[in-house]
Amino acid sequence: MSKLPQKSDILDWIEQNPALTAKRDIAKAFGIKGAARIDLKRLLKELEAEGHLEKRKRSYQDPDRLPPVSVLQITGPDSDGDLFAKPMEWRGEGKEPSVLVIPRASDPALGAGDRILARLTLVKNETHHYEARLIRRIGTNPRRVLGVFRKTDAGGRIQPIDKGADREWQVDAGATHGAKDGELVEAEQAGPKGRMGLPRARIVQRLGDPSAPKAVSLIAIHQHGIPDSFPDDVIAQADAAKPAGLKGREDLRDLPLITIDPSDARDHDDACYAQADEDPKNAGGHVLWVAIADVAHYVTPDSPLDREARKRGNSTYFPDRVVPMLPDRLSGDLCSLHEGVPRACIAVRMVLDKAGNKLGHSFHRGLMRSPASLHYEEVQAAVDGQPNDRTEPLLEPVLKPLYAAYAALAAARERRQPLDLDLPERRIELADDGTVTSVRFKERLEAHRLIEEFMVLANVAAAETLIAKKTPLLFRVHEEPNPEKLDALRETAKASGYVLAKGQVLKTSHLNRLLNDAAGTDEAELINISTLRSMTQAYYSPTNLGHFGLALPRYAHFTSPIRRYADLIVHRALIAAHDWGKDGLRPEDYDSLDEIGTHISDTERRSMVAERDTTDRYLAAYLSERVGTEFTGRVSGIARFGIFVKLDETGADGLVPMRAIGREYFHFDAEANTLMGADSGQIISLGQRATVRLAEAAPVTGGIALDLLALEGTKLAQGRPSPAGRAPRRRNVKAKRKADKVKRKVKRSRR
Repeated sequence: MSKLPQKSDILDWIEQNPALTAKRDIAKAFGIKGAARIDLKRLLKELEAEGHLEKRKRSYQDPDRLPPVSVLQITGPDSDGDLFAKPMEWRGEGKEPSVLVIPRASDPALGAGDRILARLTLVKNETHHYEARLIRRIGTNPRRVLGVFRKTDAGGRIQPIDKGADREWQVDAGATHGAKDGELVEAEQAGPKGRMGLPRARIVQRLGDPSAPKAVSLIAIHQHGIPDSFPDDVIAQADAAKPAGLKGREDLRDLPLITIDPSDARDHDDACYAQADEDPKNAGGHVLWVAIADVAHYVTPDSPLDREARKRGNSTYFPDRVVPMLPDRLSGDLCSLHEGVPRACIAVRMVLDKAGNKLGHSFHRGLMRSPASLHYEEVQAAVDGQPNDRTEPLLEPVLKPLYAAYAALAAARERRQPLDLDLPERRIELADDGTVTSVRFKERLEAHRLIEEFMVLANVAAAETLIAKKTPLLFRVHEEPNPEKLDALRETAKASGYVLAKGQVLKTSHLNRLLNDAAGTDEAELINISTLRSMTQAYYSPTNLGHFGLALPRYAHFTSPIRRYADLIVHRALIAAHDWGKDGLRPEDYDSLDEIGTHISDTERRSMVAERDTTDRYLAAYLSERVGTEFTGRVSGIARFGIFVKLDETGADGLVPMRAIGREYFHFDAEANTLMGADSGQIISLGQRATVRLAEAAPVTGGIALDLLALEGTKLAQGRPSPAGRAPRRRNVKAKRKADKVKRKVKRSRR
């Protein structure tokens, strides 16, 4: 008979292996076989009765786990000088865990009694249970400034980069953080005005050269006026928030709703679960749950949090940072569906038939507890036959049913024919110092499509419910392309040997036929980019005009209230429609929906431009060390002043100015969107293959200049353009007159 482990051994195993907590996993870990399994079952039941474990389905979980973002209170340094803290919200029965605070050089000094918001990491084989990194000290929200440091005898000054800034900041000698003259720095207010009436600041981060990659996103934030610091009353309201309880909610904690996100995700605002429908009338059907963080519980109408979230409109994402719509206490903690902790949610239960048609749905305000926070790659690997320790216990009961429901929805999507563009997304990877280590295209996995399809269906359900209940809301509107842009797309398709029929009501299926015809050919990228450019910009409106791109008559954003204010409006509308509480949309809010829709559509575009500018600057910084290198690409744009070439390696767009295109003059044909050589008659058009040389890459502006070496494999003659085919410039005429005058003088002198 196998020797039984001690209870403490079992608890240690479960803490160190949260994904291997089924009874069979525990038995395997301790080599328990045969009749000894009965005794193991008895031990587990005793631990459950004592409150050390709680059983969910077939697995056991330690209830004494802290969320990854927690409020802590500093207890003070120990005899070795290490700083420790205790959790402010401890739900466990046992002794609260010990947390070691790991300070950074830029962190403020912390003392006993200070309350902090920190990001936690579970550690093993240490005397403490967690290690914490400071996010910020609670109760303090000092004003931040970004600027260039100018050294003086008394310390220095900071010249803000904000265009509207009308004053400098004084930095005392002991608060420079070692900054050098001319460096870009981030500082926080350190006290009242100092000498010469300037406010005092202490430098908290040195960002080096203002043109260096680490400064790129901060410059974009300030240039585009994206709010990146929260007012004191907003922080105070967020800090005072407490976790939602079960009162007034359905208990969904036994549903294994898992989150699937990128591996570097900071928050988890959606979770899903699927199972086969047991109704005999729906043979082969599925029941799909999508649960979304209940942000409306914490962000109530007209509160400081609400006003700030509306002002921001959405979160903005950069390669090295996120400017969130909500403070960390909410976005990274209470409103994030972290593994193993109870979280408030609004969930939709959807019934699908075997063909993927939605037969019905219902919304529920509940309390959930996710058994796992997974990322796309490990989920896909598990389904493809390579599960890891985290995904193996979930493969049969959770992951495979999700993929079965997705297979049905994929068939329904194929019938619906939403616009199916193939435009790979770039991923910029950064080192700790902010330099770009690589630029690659993200791999599109089936796991990505699964989550996207689930979220689309949940968004449709939200719109349908609110329409049926006659509750105002904000729709996500995407109108049909305008005729002029469609004509341009037809011309591009025709020039590439394809046809987009005219004289019919345009449907996404027509565009998909064009995209499919071009798929796998040299013209595929051109057709995809041209199709995207022909689309109108999506926006938010209380008037439903449908979503052309998704081929859906009713659509609203419901699935991301942590990062989009539009989704919060939809959540409030659902709360009001179901009479779930006083935190829903109020009648007095209806008249402002049009204004809100316009505003958050503008903030969305602002974020898109800032994100694009930042990406351009990072790409320019990455390429700046490779000036003179030859690259291949494709002509992606044509203008009167030159052509744009998209590089194959990075996807960066560079400009070939007109002067760098061969030795002849090129005429611009705006209607045909081409350039034609005045001497050779050579045509330069969209989609042509190009070989270029990198002439310049400016990280500060994000500009990339190229020299054109060859088109479609044929080299271009280099040098100054020949005068043939072009009108002489005024300066050339003056030069000729001067030369003729000199010749006449020479002739007269020789006579």
